[in-house]
Amino acid sequence: MLDIQQANLNTELLRNGQTMSRKRTRSHSEADSLVTIPLLPLATQIQPITASTCAEAPFSDEPTAQRNRDVCDYAERITYEMARSGKALRPVRVYADGIYDLFHQGHARQLMQAKNVFPNVYLIVGICSDRMTHSKKGRTVMNESERYEAVRHCRYVDEIVRDAPWEVDESFMEKHKIDFIAHDDIPYGTDDTNDIYSKWKAKGMFVATERTEGVSTSDIVARIVRDYDIYVRRNLARGYSAKDLNISYLNEKKIRLQNKMHELKDKGKRVMDSIGEKKDDMISKWEEKSREFIENFLLLFGKERLTNIWHESKDKILNALSPPGSPPGSPTFDGDFDFLDEGVPPRKSLRFESPSASRSSSKYNLYSQEDYSDEEDSFASARS
Repeated sequence: MLDIQQANLNTELLRNGQTMSRKRTRSHSEADSLVTIPLLPLATQIQPITASTCAEAPFSDEPTAQRNRDVCDYAERITYEMARSGKALRPVRVYADGIYDLFHQGHARQLMQAKNVFPNVYLIVGICSDRMTHSKKGRTVMNESERYEAVRHCRYVDEIVRDAPWEVDESFMEKHKIDFIAHDDIPYGTDDTNDIYSKWKAKGMFVATERTEGVSTSDIVARIVRDYDIYVRRNLARGYSAKDLNISYLNEKKIRLQNKMHELKDKGKRVMDSIGEKKDDMISKWEEKSREFIENFLLLFGKERLTNIWHESKDKILNALSPPGSPPGSPTFDGDFDFLDEGVPPRKSLRFESPSASRSSSKYNLYSQEDYSDEEDSFASARS
């Protein structure tokens, strides 16, 4: 079962085995010049399970790494032919280096190729420090401690070298007893040389790996920059402050409002999705109820019923506007006054004389019996 799994692993390696370089940007012209690792017989590609697959890789200055280095007889050098044929008497010590910022599948595939380039490989991975990386390449997303920890938990790695040099020299190779350097074959130049690996290529101590096209740390950073607003909204929703994300107070409030709008939108969508099949039943029931309501309305307020209501209402309105006539025997006013023959209105009747007034003085009784209004006096004088 182990042999089958390892065979599948090697088949996947040869089909998709490509990796990103740590020290240059990708270009199609460079990718065309990559060198493919020759295919080994299946029996020689099978690797035994080692401690690196079930425990984190030790650092080079830890006792476990030191013991492995001490038992290695570096006096007997392993040639490329010996390593390829699997006739080496000890594990082949292969070194791969890089920045490994935002550790991704491209990095993992590079290390997988380095681990499987020979039978029985002890893989040492060197990682440059922040000081070195920032001076040579620029700022990283992860700091050096995070990058060390990310790589040492990769299953293909057997040992980690912290603060690795940018260019490997003879003393470094002897200190760590390195047999071969694994890196992509594209030349990488510096101020002093056109290819820092040319010396090791000339000595036959270099093995080429391939890049994984379509993924790199720069690509991942570009995605974050492109979708900046999305990630800011997500982190604000998770409790990050505006200071943590380096945004202004107004932008924070605007983004939080957008998050609330998205939450309401998602909640409404979930409610509609939860209705599911009930939605059709609700629509059909609504149609039935509306049809029943219309029928009842027509029965109550049909054409004949509306006509009767109109006539009844019209009669009520007319009665309200035209009050009924006066009862029989009540005085009526026909609009004309009855004047005397000479146009003088008739004399008024005497005013009502109360009993108390009759017991008053005779003088008062005289005035009460002959009490006329001023208008009558005026009419009398006018008549005379």
